[in-house]
Amino acid sequence: MARVFVYGTLKKGQPNYKHMINTAKGLAKFQGRGRTVEKYPLVIAGKYNIPYMLNIPGTGHHVAGEIYSVDDQMLQFLDEFEGCPDMYQRTLMRIEVVEWEGKGGAEGVLECFVYSTATYPPEWVGLPYYDSYDSSGKHGLSYVLRESR
Repeated sequence: MARVFVYGTLKKGQPNYKHMINTAKGLAKFQGRGRTVEKYPLVIAGKYNIPYMLNIPGTGHHVAGEIYSVDDQMLQFLDEFEGCPDMYQRTLMRIEVVEWEGKGGAEGVLECFVYSTATYPPEWVGLPYYDSYDSSGKHGLSYVLRESR
């Protein structure tokens, strides 16, 4: 099992969470909540209002999200879903555990796979940075589902 940190539309209550609980795509077990140890810019960009974590360590905020344990099948699905390695790159990042579920609670810092991007239009750096993503947040930039594009 691999650990994956999700900060955008795959979180509970967000538009693509349905994929995380679809066992036909693999197994994803919610482990807890966390945030990036380093600061990163989290922006909402493009005509579909997609959340992107720009791989610029030291800029932006400690980004909040959820930690999952996923099997190889789910990791492969997530790579395809996230357009890895073209749109997003899957890299290991240090995630501080904020809240842990179940037995053998983890604390401190874990290494998790995160889908961020090092390839983006330069003007994205000038967009507002968020510390947490919510598709229906006060930013007014609702995510457009793939099936609606």
